[in-house]
Amino acid sequence: MARLPRFVLVGHPQHVIIRGNNREPVFNADEDYRFFLDKLTDAARKHQCDIHAYVLMTNHIHLLATPNKVDGISKMMQMLGRYYVQYYNYANKRSGTLWEGRYKASLIDSDTYALLCYRYIELNPVRANMVQHPSEYPWSSYRTNALGQDDALITPHGMYDALGQDEVMRQSQYRSLFAGQIDEISLAQMREATNKAWVLGSEHFKQKIADQLNRRSGKLAKGGDRKSDEYQKQKINRD
Repeated sequence: MARLPRFVLVGHPQHVIIRGNNREPVFNADEDYRFFLDKLTDAARKHQCDIHAYVLMTNHIHLLATPNKVDGISKMMQMLGRYYVQYYNYANKRSGTLWEGRYKASLIDSDTYALLCYRYIELNPVRANMVQHPSEYPWSSYRTNALGQDDALITPHGMYDALGQDEVMRQSQYRSLFAGQIDEISLAQMREATNKAWVLGSEHFKQKIADQLNRRSGKLAKGGDRKSDEYQKQKINRD
């Protein structure tokens, strides 16, 4: 069965994740992280993608990225993978695949989920018990978004800019978002949407995307008489 194309709309952010093959490490040294970020910066610029947040974990990567052309993210990831796999294999005297298949991505409802996705990404090292606070982890965008550290890779999303009238206010408001952990329901929604390549957003947003792209944007509702006229009508509208 052919794979469905990913949900892509120019100007709408996506939560992107790619994992190492068999969950094995894809970074072994500081130089690996730095090389990856350098090439990500190059690839994002060449293929017109704005990177709002990122975290490089030991065996996987998260990005919040907005494409400014339809194939921007796919081209960016292809270029990045090509350069990084060649570098990593040579540096570690290995051969073969590095990644666990294609990257996964979920189209994000900016108004509701953009800042939540920022937090989800930058809190990964805390959830993994690698650090106590995201500011302690060097390979994420937290220090840029929350503390103003220079990073040529990062382009603020509009919802981040709306946090305040200047950089000091925006950074302060952003830090306040990390006062607590993300609730379990939101975590589950984020994971499910990304792993299954669904749209993450309100029901109104998901229906809007489904209508615009003429395909179902999430899982079917459970329950109900599946033979009823009403159920079939709803199914047609969703499919």
